[in-house]
Amino acid sequence: MRNQSRLALLFGLLVLCSRISPAQTPTGTLDLTARITPTGARPEPVRQFTFYVLTRSYADVAQEVAAQDVLPTREDFIENLKVSQELKDWINAHDIMDLTSPDIDQLIKPDDILKVPEFLAAYQKSNSGGVTLGIPVPKYRDADKEANPDKYQKQKQEYMVALKKFIEAHPSTVGGMELQLEGVNPKIPWDRLHVDHRARLAQLAPDVAQSKYLAAKLDTDLDGRARLSGLAPGNYWISSLGMDAAAGDRRLRWDVPVTIQAGQMCRVDLTNVNGADANRPMP
Repeated sequence: MRNQSRLALLFGLLVLCSRISPAQTPTGTLDLTARITPTGARPEPVRQFTFYVLTRSYADVAQEVAAQDVLPTREDFIENLKVSQELKDWINAHDIMDLTSPDIDQLIKPDDILKVPEFLAAYQKSNSGGVTLGIPVPKYRDADKEANPDKYQKQKQEYMVALKKFIEAHPSTVGGMELQLEGVNPKIPWDRLHVDHRARLAQLAPDVAQSKYLAAKLDTDLDGRARLSGLAPGNYWISSLGMDAAAGDRRLRWDVPVTIQAGQMCRVDLTNVNGADANRPMP
């Protein structure tokens, strides 16, 4: 009976011990103050703004997201343009993207106009309607291309020879043809591609940061202050996740590293000094 009583007592102690939570790991506290100083003014608190405590730099998170959404290279982009191969070759050879820049006529030579279909069409259109006196008029017709190919090729060749002589004699007629190249200008889709890419990153990076690397978040009060306790010791980043905090003419974002130590308070001041200008490109 005594042995049974002792076993019952030991079993009860084991059950009791299992219900006692293990000793908590010592934690640290984060004390944060955020202020922005407008140009020529006094610092203003960043009021009721949410900051995120991440286990990874937000800049690195943005790079991680960007690695999953890779833009095509310039060469691949040009190769996939819906323009003539001659124009693709010309763009690659001259390392230029904007066909509507005012000085493009300095790069386009008479032979380029004859060789690149888009250049020829732009030159003809910019000098049509009697604007340019003496410009050769093509006699070849598309109907003869199949019906009478010899005549078509002969008249086309004669026109090209005459047109080249005219362009060489009147180089000023090349000026203004860039206005007719807007429809085939690769800079428009190239810029749109990058704008869309930045928009996707700006949308995806905060989601990835919060789903994979969020340790905590805290909101500032009307004085721009916030405090968070119970953080496990380690390295963190205080981030605005690419969102802007504004005061006067200044708009800032933060991605500031901090180290939390057990049993200690880490005080961090977020200011213009460690903030990034939101008007500058960020990841």
